[in-house]
Amino acid sequence: MKNMIRLILRRLAVLPIMILGITFLVYFLMTFNPIDPSYTALGESASKEQRLAYLQEIGYNDPLLVRYGRFLWDMLHGSLGTYSSQRLPVTERISAAFPVTMQLTFLGLIIAVIFALLFGVIAALYRDKWPDQIIRIVSIFAVATPSFWLAILFIQYFTIKLNWLPGSGALPSFSEDPHGWLMRMTLPAIALGIPVAGSLIRVVRTSMVEELDKDYVRTALGAGIPKRTVVARNVLRNALITPVTVLGLRIGYLIGGAVIIEVIFDLPGMGVAILQGVTDNEPNLVQGVTLMVALAFVIINIIVDMLYVLINPRIREV
Repeated sequence: MKNMIRLILRRLAVLPIMILGITFLVYFLMTFNPIDPSYTALGESASKEQRLAYLQEIGYNDPLLVRYGRFLWDMLHGSLGTYSSQRLPVTERISAAFPVTMQLTFLGLIIAVIFALLFGVIAALYRDKWPDQIIRIVSIFAVATPSFWLAILFIQYFTIKLNWLPGSGALPSFSEDPHGWLMRMTLPAIALGIPVAGSLIRVVRTSMVEELDKDYVRTALGAGIPKRTVVARNVLRNALITPVTVLGLRIGYLIGGAVIIEVIFDLPGMGVAILQGVTDNEPNLVQGVTLMVALAFVIINIIVDMLYVLINPRIREV
């Protein structure tokens, strides 16, 4: 237990340093934006004097570290700047879009985990037999299939041809209309989760096969314990250690893929927000969205690391 607490505290201690590094990297990269922010804020009809006054007001000509320090100070006070000529707060745009991206990401994650556990375990239990061969072929196709291509196919078939599930339209609130929310999110989540499921199936199968070949499994089976009990209570739990580690690496794919999927399915998430920022030349919006996505990736990976510590009995030993 002491080892587990120490490792968790170590992960949490590194979090502020990682966040600081991410904020500086995102801010530094956005300084290469060639577009004068005064054009975006004031429009093309503004005079030169007005533009110079605006740049002076926002400290555009200050040194990089001074501007970065001001950005950090504003961020700590809950401000990421404004966008559009109406000076709309970036935080309000993100607060509306970020939950949609997280909902899609976690729904895609749930779908990927369910498929991975189901087919990975079946493939391991029927090793080198026809179910295993079929599952391996399907998993290879799933890994090689881009999520955006799947999204387009789903819209053409399930939305346009069969009219089963919507591919666009308003996203109902989960608390007010769970059925409508699920219908709207099903196709995007499946398109997002299938490629991740394909890679996790292979990892789960390999990990399960390694556990099934160990001595304690043969001893338990030789003692008369049913194979189903041994697999459910011992093999599956021990085999999940490696897939959970790999799952942390796939979180970034899920979040990045969600941004693209949202644009295809017209979901009001971070993908649409960053597309608006790029299209309308809004660096503050692009910067805010990129920063929030990166921070979400880091925090979720730390949570996955903690989950790995909790399920690994060797780390929890005193």
